[in-house]
Amino acid sequence: MEDPAIQRFPSQPAPGTPTPSSSSSQLNLAPTMSDEDSARSRYIERLINANHHPSPSRTIYSDRFIPTRTGSNFGLFHLPAPRQSSSSEGREDSSTSVYSTLLRTVLFGPESGVVSPVTPEKRSDWMNPPSRNIFRYKTDTCQALHSLFPFGSDDAMPGVNHSPVKAPRKIPRSPYKVLDAPALQDDFYLNLVDWSTHNVLAVGLGNCVYLWNACSSKVTKLCDLGVDDSVCSVGWAQRGTHLAVGTSNGKVQIWDASRCKRVRTMEGHRLRVGALAWSSALLSSGGRDKSIFQRDIRAQEDFVSKLSGHKSEVCGLKWSYDNRELASGGNDNRLFVWNQNSTQPVLKYCEHTAAVKAIAWSPHVNGLLASGGGTADRCIRFWNTTTNSHLSCMDTGSQVCNLVWSKNVNELVSTHGYSQNQIIVWRYPAMSKLATLTGHTYRVLYLAISPDGQTIVTGAGDETLRFWNVFPSAKSQVNDPLDESEIFGGFDAFI
Repeated sequence: MEDPAIQRFPSQPAPGTPTPSSSSSQLNLAPTMSDEDSARSRYIERLINANHHPSPSRTIYSDRFIPTRTGSNFGLFHLPAPRQSSSSEGREDSSTSVYSTLLRTVLFGPESGVVSPVTPEKRSDWMNPPSRNIFRYKTDTCQALHSLFPFGSDDAMPGVNHSPVKAPRKIPRSPYKVLDAPALQDDFYLNLVDWSTHNVLAVGLGNCVYLWNACSSKVTKLCDLGVDDSVCSVGWAQRGTHLAVGTSNGKVQIWDASRCKRVRTMEGHRLRVGALAWSSALLSSGGRDKSIFQRDIRAQEDFVSKLSGHKSEVCGLKWSYDNRELASGGNDNRLFVWNQNSTQPVLKYCEHTAAVKAIAWSPHVNGLLASGGGTADRCIRFWNTTTNSHLSCMDTGSQVCNLVWSKNVNELVSTHGYSQNQIIVWRYPAMSKLATLTGHTYRVLYLAISPDGQTIVTGAGDETLRFWNVFPSAKSQVNDPLDESEIFGGFDAFI
């Protein structure tokens, strides 16, 4: 294919040019020097001077633009004016020299012996970093975000946070262990799972209580209530190996788990006992008969006081970390707060529109209480019991069944029922979702946290217990990644 940029010589001679003889053409002799060389010279000259003498019939295109700096205003950069020369070549050499000096300074820094110019708009010190070696290799590639910000860190920019951004923690979306729990009841008002400070999990299955040792994975059958009774709640003492068991007959049994022996049985409730909470040697029990009993296991009496206030079944009980306040939730949509000596609630919260089972005290802020409502409510609410104020509310979109606060970080977990059956990890106080965990096919009615504060166990009517690593350790605050074989490992059974 012919090159369009190459023109062929005309086949006809120019006017006034002598025509070569036919004999010369037949003998293939070279044309005369004056004719051929003159035409070739004119053509080459026209090509060389195309930029200076453009042809009116043909446009010349270039692949790049090279500016000329002969008209640059170097006074703007506080540089000496280029030396004037009588010839254009001298001016170009001077401009090229100044440009080369500026380029050398930018590429190789002030160490090259030339100080970088400063424009009038950029004279502030905070716009001149110590080094402008933009192509220099730096071993420290993980710089904080504020070090890359074009403005200085000392500048008060409204709405701009100069603090380093911490990468979000990765939370495994699958449980690392699943235990079969046959006969685990699908009842919103019961509390059938609790984890002791000695790393032993207690689970109420039907009319029996089983213990699962998290260290050895050993399963022990603690008790069997018989065919006429069933387990409605379990609760470990804060210290020691004593476990309280609430029954459907309204009794509360105290068992020594180390010896698998029942210590005593206490009465008082007329109907089932679905909620238990320990405060040192004091045990609180809430029942379907709307009452709460305070029991001192050191005393001979079955209970030392009775708390009245709820108009329906008591399904949630939690003591604060300083053991000064007891929070109770009921099927009457009420959340009450009691002190150690009161028989009537000192604080009453009536904002929930469904049963309040999910209750959690913050281990980080004194008097900070979280509560969750049932299917018709779906909200997690936060309260300051010190100032008796409602702090905030978050609509979760599902029935809130349980709440537990992390001891290591300011985060909490909520488990849900209708309609999504999900588990959500929240960052407080922003209440941003760190993870949404799914896997249970029924309402996630039961929740407990490990003594180290890193693992939670959830139970549901699908008769499974699932273990999740959701919180960081107290020291590293970083979860180690789980191996797939550990996540999808074998299934252990209680029975």
